[in-house]
Amino acid sequence: MPFIQRENSKLHYQVFGRGENIVFAFHGYGQESSHINTLADALKPECTLYAFDLFFHGKSKLPKSKWPLQKVFLCTLIKQLLEEQNITRFSVMGFSMGGKFALTLIEGFPDQIDRVLLVAPDGIKTNFWYSMATYPGWLQGLFKRTVLRPVPFFKFVNLLDRYNVVDKGLLRFANWHMESTPKRLRIYKSWMGFSQLTFDIRKIVQLLNQNGTQVYLFLGEYDKVIPQHSLQVFIKALQHCELVLLKTGHTFLLHDVANYLRRHREIFR
Repeated sequence: MPFIQRENSKLHYQVFGRGENIVFAFHGYGQESSHINTLADALKPECTLYAFDLFFHGKSKLPKSKWPLQKVFLCTLIKQLLEEQNITRFSVMGFSMGGKFALTLIEGFPDQIDRVLLVAPDGIKTNFWYSMATYPGWLQGLFKRTVLRPVPFFKFVNLLDRYNVVDKGLLRFANWHMESTPKRLRIYKSWMGFSQLTFDIRKIVQLLNQNGTQVYLFLGEYDKVIPQHSLQVFIKALQHCELVLLKTGHTFLLHDVANYLRRHREIFR
């Protein structure tokens, strides 16, 4: 079982395929590296895909002494893998929360990245209600209590639903991620653990433009979690960006991206 290990931290990954193009892929919140398998099949035989478990997901472990995760430490882990596997160049893919990990690699290895695939990425500009569901930092004290006593949270959600304040799909999204104690704990750990994964998006754009990096941005036409309009400034600032708008929402976006990649194999040729 492959891990990158350092200072009691373990970043688990799976390897799919044996193609010459290396792709580092990061899944979304509440998923595991196995969710990337649908993309791996679409990228055969051109790619070898390294699918990572985000910390607090799957088999990856981040001890509390390393909270919050620092971008430098994440890049140190990836550098260790590059050296162990003799990898000099790679592409990077991030879906939803995995977008924060992809953006970290863009900052840390800007001249080693061939192409970037961002799928409804978190970390650029995120919907307020998605932030509330997955990074409830502004309610830290209250949320810490909510992990064990969630009744007030669900009363609040029901109130929002009654007055149609928030899209019902987003409310279902929040309810699903808060429905059990393990899920609420994962949200809390992810908020605490990833609170330092923030970015100067102007710097990200500058790095991508300076290196002529091709960016593919996949968004769902019906996605209320990471809506298209929230990324327009980012899209317009990039010199080499292809926007792919798919007729789906947030949940099934990876599946539709895989189908798109099967039809457009020239991306990795």
